[in-house]
Amino acid sequence: MKLSVIIVNYNVQHFLEQCLHSVLKAAKNVSTEIFVVDNNSVDGSIAMLKSRFGGNEIQLIENKKNTGFSYANNQAIKIAKGEYILLLNPDTVVEEDTFEKVIAFMDSHPDAGGLGVKMLDGRANFLPESKRGLPTPSVAFYKMIGLSKIFPKSKTFGKYHLGFLDDDKIHEIEILAGAFMLLRKTTLDKVGMLDETFFMYGEDIDLSYRIILGGYKNYYFPETRIIHYKGESTKKSSVNYVFVFYRAMVIFAQKHFSQNNAKLFSVLINFAIYLRAGVAITIRFLKSIALPAFDFVLIMIGLLFIKNQYGKNIQFIEGGSYSDSLVNIAFTAYILIWMFAVYLSGGYDKPVRLFQILRGVIIGTGIILIGYSLLPEAYRFSRALILFGMGWVVLSYLISRLALHFIGLKAFNLNPDKSKRIIIIGKQEEFERVNGLLKQTSINSSFLGFVSADDTGNGHPDYVGNINQIEEVIEIYKINEVIFCSRDISSQGIIDYMYTLVSADVDFKIAPPESLSIIGSNSIDTAGDLYIIDVNSISKSKNKRNKRLFDILTSLLFISISPILILFQYSKTGFIKNIFSVLFNFKSWVGYGKDAHEHLPKLKPSALSPTDAIKKINVSSDWRNRLHLAYSKDYKIENDMNIVWKCLRMLGN
Repeated sequence: MKLSVIIVNYNVQHFLEQCLHSVLKAAKNVSTEIFVVDNNSVDGSIAMLKSRFGGNEIQLIENKKNTGFSYANNQAIKIAKGEYILLLNPDTVVEEDTFEKVIAFMDSHPDAGGLGVKMLDGRANFLPESKRGLPTPSVAFYKMIGLSKIFPKSKTFGKYHLGFLDDDKIHEIEILAGAFMLLRKTTLDKVGMLDETFFMYGEDIDLSYRIILGGYKNYYFPETRIIHYKGESTKKSSVNYVFVFYRAMVIFAQKHFSQNNAKLFSVLINFAIYLRAGVAITIRFLKSIALPAFDFVLIMIGLLFIKNQYGKNIQFIEGGSYSDSLVNIAFTAYILIWMFAVYLSGGYDKPVRLFQILRGVIIGTGIILIGYSLLPEAYRFSRALILFGMGWVVLSYLISRLALHFIGLKAFNLNPDKSKRIIIIGKQEEFERVNGLLKQTSINSSFLGFVSADDTGNGHPDYVGNINQIEEVIEIYKINEVIFCSRDISSQGIIDYMYTLVSADVDFKIAPPESLSIIGSNSIDTAGDLYIIDVNSISKSKNKRNKRLFDILTSLLFISISPILILFQYSKTGFIKNIFSVLFNFKSWVGYGKDAHEHLPKLKPSALSPTDAIKKINVSSDWRNRLHLAYSKDYKIENDMNIVWKCLRMLGN
């Protein structure tokens, strides 16, 4: 056996599928075994592997908990038979000749213990971590304070990513990237496997350094390339990443540096941890409150203006005024209720939907009017101000969102789907499949064209050119998204075209053969710009808010009609308890009942479940599980309404 490929997967099902397609192509001319070690994924990865790669192509190791990157890789290394071991991230795509090229290089360089390749992100930009230097205290310090970013080509400040070395030439380097580490098995036998002290991050640095200490060399080999959808397995912008990554650096320093250097490194790293974490938390907080704070101020200014004009010209023509303290308290409460209702309605989701904002304002107004009617006379001052205020709230949201839209902020594009101008590159049969897949997603582009991967397809109604004309097609049709069909175009060809078009302002995606997903990634801050068939899962944030909004409004309705409704309840005490449990978010009106499902989205305990709406005395556990699966996979608020209506006498369950 020449090569053992080891892929550790954790909840990146669609990326893993694409990765395996490329690995199987690359393994055709190399004696290869492929291991997938799954760290207890809950996203359907195991089912996908068994259905799509269930033969002898893949050796699957299923862990019952997340054992960490090092432990999982070591599980496969211990039973691997290959002369070379490749540790490969699941969010990667390799070229068809990658394995042949890297093995040929290792065979001709017996001093090589490890090898890394040229890595590109989802937009074909070079990833500087393809080659790295040893993170000594000085190197780490220059990186932490930003000097390595300011002077990337400097031999003093740019050592972390070795920016002074040519990206397109072979170099001897110190540190390999964990996304693609080709290792000689005899080297691992001598220096040891991955250190399981490192749960995630740092293990690649540690092993690379031990390879050098063992008398071998590490090489950067740019004569083959891979796509690395950087950030898909983990969110590198998260606070948790900062802590985990830099703590791993402390472990490395304590293991390999002298006591004094390790202490200095530890001080620097801990300083960096709290500085970076503090900055990340502050930036995230400011980003999260900036728009709501602006909305609050804008609405308050408008309400105060309306109050002054209404009071002066209508309410108090003959003198008098509103109590300032009463108005300030009331207006603050009104605004918070309106904004909270807009939030629950999805008005702060991206992309922006004006209907969701309008719905939230109307619901908020209803809540305010109900609360207003329950107040003592002394605390009521004007329903007209509430109604005028509602008009201003709608107008202020409209003005602000339109302004953000016309400024050109992508997150506030009021019709983002229509802004997509897409071409699909492949043969006609695969174009039809991918086009059909797009129609089953929530994507509604303003232009979708067919670019043929061969000389056929000229008579197709969506045909706009062939693959050799791709640059002209992008320019003429103002394309901003390119989808490659990997059944018809090689991984090497896809990467070549991406690399050629890197200066164009376009996004790239890849449609694996026979897959129900289309994958791309433009940023470490995104989850991959993944297109899949649109299942309206209850785990979607908008559905969670809709469900919570339904619970609140239903509970308030039940309170108002409880003197009548309680007469029809099987459990009157349970009904009263459930109203307040649901209102204060301890329970939900509809869910899985008291059942807990390991493989379904988590829901709060509920008074009712879909099985309660079926007029059967006995429902089998299998049938009940199927009903719960259907409820969670295709959630609609109408389903909750229907179940509550059919089970009005059972609200005390």
